[in-house]
Amino acid sequence: MTIIERIKKISNQKGLSLQKTAELAGIGINSIYRWDKKMPSTTSLQSVADVLGVTTSYLLGENSTPNPNKLDLNDVLDDEIILAFDGHDIPDEDRAKIKEYIQLLDLKRRSEHE
Repeated sequence: MTIIERIKKISNQKGLSLQKTAELAGIGINSIYRWDKKMPSTTSLQSVADVLGVTTSYLLGENSTPNPNKLDLNDVLDDEIILAFDGHDIPDEDRAKIKEYIQLLDLKRRSEHE
């Protein structure tokens, strides 16, 4: 997978176009498209990685984990990693409510960035 393909994948997951990703990263809106022919500067690559919440190593294809230091809460809730809170089991119904609330917060955050 190329740098652009990785950026497209993560941008799409976050509901962003490549142009919006570039804009949020503070680089030219068509800059990312040129990265298939020319390697980006370290600064530009880091800016895009910061916007997408991934490492530059992931974008460069050096590792397959977008951000090894962060857990995606959807994965955590779906994979039943969070099973208890304060010593008590979390019922499935409550887990679904937690996930819905997080999704609403994420939508709110995204709309504030547009």
